[in-house]
Formats: sequence, C-alpha cells, structure tokens
Amino acid sequence: METIIQTHQLCKSYKGAETISNVNMNIKKGEIYGFLGPNGAGKTTVMKMILNLVKPTSGAIKIFNTPISTTSYQYLKKIGSIIEYPEFYERLTAKENLELHCEYSGVNDKGAVKEALRIVGLNSVENKKIHEFSLGMKQRLGIARAIVTKPEILILDEPINGLDPIGIKDIRELLIQLKEKHGITILISSHIVSEIESIADTIGILHDGKLLKEVKMENIRKETMAYLEIRIDDFRGAIKVLENKLGIRNYEVVNEHCIRVFEQNISQSQINKELILSGIVVNGLEKQQQHLEEYFLQLINGGHPHA
Repeated sequence: METIIQTHQLCKSYKGAETISNVNMNIKKGEIYGFLGPNGAGKTTVMKMILNLVKPTSGAIKIFNTPISTTSYQYLKKIGSIIEYPEFYERLTAKENLELHCEYSGVNDKGAVKEALRIVGLNSVENKKIHEFSLGMKQRLGIARAIVTKPEILILDEPINGLDPIGIKDIRELLIQLKEKHGITILISSHIVSEIESIADTIGILHDGKLLKEVKMENIRKETMAYLEIRIDDFRGAIKVLENKLGIRNYEVVNEHCIRVFEQNISQSQINKELILSGIVVNGLEKQQQHLEEYFLQLINGGHPHA
C-alpha cells in the first residue's frame, strides 16, 4: 500500500527545548491512523507541522510522495483538517458557514455543501444558526467543513473531546464511513485509547515528543495479545513448575495470586495438569485478551508489550 504521509526524523524545539524528537511516521493510503498519546505528548504539534502551520526545526515531511518545504501550500488543497476546537460564525447557519468556507477555498461545486451536510447527518439542520448547535453537532459540522472540498486526507485533532457516548459513537461511525465509502485517509489523534482501538488500522504511540511505537492494530490483536490467567495460592511454586517442567519463560506475575502466561504453544490443560501434579492449588484458569489500553500503558511506562 502506498505511503501518503511520511515524516523522517522530525524535530521541533521551542526556546532551545526539544518538544518533538526524531518522529518517523508512515501513514498508508486509505487507512485510519490513530495517533495516540497523553495530553501534552506533542500530537497537535506534529499535526501542525504536517499542515505547515508550524515549521520543523529539523527533519523532513513527504505528502503524496512530495517533500514539503516551508513555502509549500498547493498540497493543502487535498487535505481537510480540524486542529483543536472548530470555530464558526455563530450567527450564521450551518449552510452559510460551509458556503463561506467553499468561497475562500475556491470550490464552486454547488452541491458540495449539501453533500457534506448529508454525509455528517446535519442536512435537516442546515438552516439552523451555530449558536443553537450542541457540541456534538459542532464537531460534525467541523468534519463537514473539512470534507466539503473533497480532500484525499483528513487530519483530526481530538475530534471526540468533550462528547457524550452517543456523540462519540456518531463520530466513530462517520469516520469509518469516510474511509470505506469515500476512500479518505484519516489521521486522528486522541488520548482516549478505547476509541482509537475501535477504528484505527495503524496506531502511532507518542509520549514526551517521541514516537514509541508504530504498529498495525491487526498485529496487536494477533494471538500474542492472548494470554492465560492463572489464579493460584502459591505463585513461587507455580513459577517453578512453569519454568522447570514446562519451559515457559514468557509470563508475567500480576500479584501473588495471579500469573499471566503469554506462551501460545502449550495448552491450558497441560499447564493445569502439571500444576496439579506438583501439588499447586489452581483456583482458576482463564483465557484472556490484552487490550490496547494495557499495551499503551506498558509502553509509556517503559515496559515492553508482548506484541
């Protein structure tokens, strides 16, 4: 698959302090790339550099396989974006706001506004003034404004911030629709792990300005994320059995009553049998799936996830 956004050793310093360090991102055409990190990790700064709103201190950015310089602007016609909170003319209607945006973007397609409002589900309120809109409606209108020019790339900075569960679900479904039906490549940032997990094809984990990991969600979901949770009374005895009798090295002691085994080629019944034969009381044995949240927390806390 073709790489549509690429950054190489991207750095940004403010007043001598480096806030973004050697970020290498590779976003493929037609995917949803989830940019994940705590607040203040530097996600917005990286997005602003991609959009040429902030100039990198060093490193390179390629969009559509073309290097971006500080004076590049033509490529921006193919990108729709919401950075931070979307602002509108509060006393104008949704339709009027989008028409104005089309005017200064040089879009003359009369049907574009109607189509964008229909895609985000706001066509029934196109004549309503913005000051009457809820936060969720404003976020959807922000996406409508970002897609009205029919971009190939959509860059969304924390689009679900402050939304209620229904608003979050609406945005999630909308982004999947934009990818699947309209073929738009989406870069979305968030600090809400579960939301990125539910829509992203690839995730980039940013922490303290460094990209800790760039990984496909399908690789995270593969069997390496499955584990066997064993509940016992004697964890030291259990470890001896796992290591000496079964040759298991890939495990984690959660607490003195719980061990997680990440080994995939030894069956649950085999582990259970060896523990019981060695006189270990097994209180529970259960297959579990590690979620992205645990993976993410292990990474930012300096651990090594099992995927």
